[in-house]
Amino acid sequence: MVYAGPGNARQPGDNLGKYSLVMKFGGSSIASSQRMREVAEIVITVQDDLPVVVLSAMGRTTNNLLDAGELALKCDNSDEVANLEPIVEIRACHISAMHELNIDSDTFQEVCKLLDKMEQLCTGIALMQECTGRTRATLVSFGERMSSRIFSSYLRSLGLRSRQFDAFDELGFITSDQFENGVIREQTYSNVKAALTRRSDEPASIAVVTGFLGRGEKTGAITTLGRGGSDLTATVIGSALNVPEVQVWKDVDGVLSADPREVEGTIPLTFLSFHEATELAYFGAQVLHPQSMRPAMDSDSLCVRVKNSYNIEAPGTLIGHVRSTRDSDWILTAIVRKKNVTLLDVVSTRMLGQYGFLARVFAVMEKARISVDCIATSEVSVSLTLDPAKLWSRDLVKEELEALVRDFENNGIARVSYTTGNSLVSLIGNVERNNEIMERSFRALGSAGIRVKMVSQGASKTNISLLVSESQGAQAVRAIHAEFFRARQLSEDQNKSK
Repeated sequence: MVYAGPGNARQPGDNLGKYSLVMKFGGSSIASSQRMREVAEIVITVQDDLPVVVLSAMGRTTNNLLDAGELALKCDNSDEVANLEPIVEIRACHISAMHELNIDSDTFQEVCKLLDKMEQLCTGIALMQECTGRTRATLVSFGERMSSRIFSSYLRSLGLRSRQFDAFDELGFITSDQFENGVIREQTYSNVKAALTRRSDEPASIAVVTGFLGRGEKTGAITTLGRGGSDLTATVIGSALNVPEVQVWKDVDGVLSADPREVEGTIPLTFLSFHEATELAYFGAQVLHPQSMRPAMDSDSLCVRVKNSYNIEAPGTLIGHVRSTRDSDWILTAIVRKKNVTLLDVVSTRMLGQYGFLARVFAVMEKARISVDCIATSEVSVSLTLDPAKLWSRDLVKEELEALVRDFENNGIARVSYTTGNSLVSLIGNVERNNEIMERSFRALGSAGIRVKMVSQGASKTNISLLVSESQGAQAVRAIHAEFFRARQLSEDQNKSK
C-alpha cells in the first residue's frame, strides 16, 4: 500500500522515473522515535533523488532478540517468557515509538502482531529447549521487520508516499541456506531490479526496505546476512538499480584512522579504495560489513559514502575504485585491531620440501569449522590466527582448541601449540611502501616496549598484520597511530585555526 498521510512534506524525487539513491541507516541512527524523526528529515532533504531507504533494527533490538532466545532456553516454565527482560524491553521500545510517532492503526496492529509472533517463537524455544540456527535467524528478523514498518508509516504521516518492503519477500533476496550467514545468490539482482522498477503511471514513493535478511534458496526459510548485513543489503540494491551512490549512515564522521575509543586524535578519512574498505571491515573495523564492498566493486559506476546521522554536515568518507594521484605521499590509511585472537603454531619437520602439507592443515580447520585470518610460514612451521566461523561471535572455548590440537596430532600431521589472548593489529595502506611502514611501525613498537609475535602481509597488497599480546593491543595501535598520523593531525588543526 502506498499513500500519503496528512502532513505536507515535499516528496523527494517526485519527477524522477526511477530510484537514484540508496540510504542505509544503522540501529543507533533509528534507536528512538526522536532519532526516527531526525532520519526522516535527512531523507526529505534529498529532493533531487528518489531514495531507497534500508533500515537496521532499532537500537539494541537485535542483541535483545538474541538474548531473549538464550534466556528462553533457560526457562523452567514457558509462562516465564513474556516477562523476560529483553522481550519486555523490545515491546516497550516499539510500542512507545509508535505512540510518539502517531503511527496509523493498520501499521500499529501489524507491528503488535509481529511482537506477539516474536514472543510465541521464544515460547517455542522454551518448550522445545532448542534454538537452531534457523530459529535464531527467524527470531532476529523481527527487528528489521518492525523498524521498517514503523518508519515507512511515519513518512506517510508527513504527507510522503512510502512503501515498506521485506527484502526476503517482495524484493526477492535469495541466499544460500546458511541461516545465520547467508551468501547472496546472483538471481537476487534481477529480482530486486524487477521489484523496484516503477511503472510509468506509478507515482514516486520512498521504498523502505528491511536490511540484513534474505530467504534460503532451497529451504525457503528466512536467513540473515551476518552481523552488519544491512550494509550488504544496501550495496546489493544499489548495484541492482545501477544508482551512482549508496550512503551508509552511521554514528561516526565516516571511516576514521583508528578506533576513537582507543586512540585520541583520530582523523576522518576523505577517501578509501574498495580494497582498503574490505580489508578494514574484514580485520575488525565496525564501520562496514566485510562483504558489502563486493557488489560495489563489481559495478563500474557505484560508489559508497559513509556519513554521520548525528552530524549531517560532516563530508564523510567516499569509497570508490581509484585513489587520486594527489595522494602520492599517502603511506598509511588506517589501523584496526581485532581482539581475543588465538595463535596456533603448527610445527613439523615433515613439511620440509613436501607438497600437500598445508592442504592437510586446512582440512583439519574445515572439519572444526574454524576460519583462518592470517598465516605465516617457515621451513618447518606454520603460524595461524583463528577466528570462529560463526555469526554470533564468541571466543573459541578451551575444549574446541584442545580437540583441534588432538586432531592434528592424532592424524600425525604435526606438533601443535596455541596461545589465546592476542590482538591482531592490521595496517591498511600503501603496501608498495611496506619497507617504510614496517621500519616505522617496529621502531614505534620497540620504543613502547611491545613485542611482535607474528607478521603477515596479505596478497591484496593493502595490509600488513602484526600479532601482539592482548594486554598491549591498544597501546600498539596508539604507538603506530602517533608515528604515522601525528603530523597530519597537527597540520589539519593548524588549517582549522586559520
